[in-house]
Amino acid sequence: MTQSQLDTVFKKFGREILLKQDDGWSSEIFHGFIQPLRYKNKMYLDGVYTVIGFDNQSKYLYIGPAKHDLTVFDTVNGYILCDDVKYTVDRAEKVYCGENPLYIWAIIREVIEA
Repeated sequence: MTQSQLDTVFKKFGREILLKQDDGWSSEIFHGFIQPLRYKNKMYLDGVYTVIGFDNQSKYLYIGPAKHDLTVFDTVNGYILCDDVKYTVDRAEKVYCGENPLYIWAIIREVIEA
């Protein structure tokens, strides 16, 4: 699959996504996939009770265009916004076809604001 073909798939089937920074910077709207990450071992799905309350720990799989490189995105001051839900990046990697980055794969977590 070529980069052009993959971009067509993102645009046709993906959801509208923005990258945002706390200082007001925002990317243009682009399309990618965000889906719940389901584990075989169900113990990861329940969340954890902590001293300050329930921590959902919901993780999602992100697949998006290489042009929006989450491997260099400022994840301390930035977040992903999709359908008015904020996500932080736990881990991101480039997926290559030969020497060229094809897309970005990431594990993201929903931001639960108090």
